[in-house]
Amino acid sequence: MAEKKNILTYAGLRQLEEELQDLKVNRRRQVAQKIKEAREQGDLSENAEYDAAKDEQRDIEARIEEIDKILKNAEVVVEEDVDVDAINIGCSVKIMDMEFEDILEYKIVGSTEANSLKGKISNESPVGKALIGAKLGQVIEVETQAGAIQYKVLEIQKTN
Repeated sequence: MAEKKNILTYAGLRQLEEELQDLKVNRRRQVAQKIKEAREQGDLSENAEYDAAKDEQRDIEARIEEIDKILKNAEVVVEEDVDVDAINIGCSVKIMDMEFEDILEYKIVGSTEANSLKGKISNESPVGKALIGAKLGQVIEVETQAGAIQYKVLEIQKTN
């Protein structure tokens, strides 16, 4: 079975590469130093610092492996080439909740980069799926657990 492509914006790719570099260069060295210092304290069977350092090392290696896997299957969206006639990954959008007349702003990104607290929604989320392909002025409907919600597309822009 082919692995799912991880769709990333260029900024998301850069952020993952920087995190990977930091984990491999800095964090590995720091945790190795902690393990060395804990070993020098003697009996490892009752050494909480040693156990904590080994757990941290395991977490770091797991994250390195996760990022490597994401990058291996990455497909980068070139945001400058995004067509703003219709919403797609890499677009910033302004939409209005038709019921409450709230204006919301989102950046449509791949699932790897999604972070609702920063206004980045996945193309695979219910709202993201409904927005993909929508045009300026169009009203879309999103099925949620609370029922159907209608949004009107107010603005589509390339992200900076």
